[in-house]
Amino acid sequence: MENEHTGSRRNHWTFLTNHARVLVAISRDPGARLRDIAADCDLTERTVQAIVTDLETDGYLTRTRDGRRNRYAIAPGARFRHPAEAGREIAGLLAYLAGPPDSPTAPAAESANGVPDGGALPLP
Repeated sequence: MENEHTGSRRNHWTFLTNHARVLVAISRDPGARLRDIAADCDLTERTVQAIVTDLETDGYLTRTRDGRRNRYAIAPGARFRHPAEAGREIAGLLAYLAGPPDSPTAPAAESANGVPDGGALPLP
């Protein structure tokens, strides 16, 4: 019998939640349309709309009208919700994930297996 810890489902987990992916997409392009964010995150528009509402309700971003479109702003000083990361701002993670791969926030030296020298990814 297959369960969540066995079988093919086990190989499909990811590090980031859909909420994190949407927040990263918005940090890359604050004027993006929901359909573009959905395509970028491989989610439905309806799911992205619900996630944006969650993020806005919990104070992670604000939404303002810009003509016929929405413009988003990530709240400065927003912090992680989980107790393990409590007190840490999300800005560092967003800067790391939203920047281009060759940006100054990306790790500079990598070993042959693609892991930065020292074996761990530094977070700002």
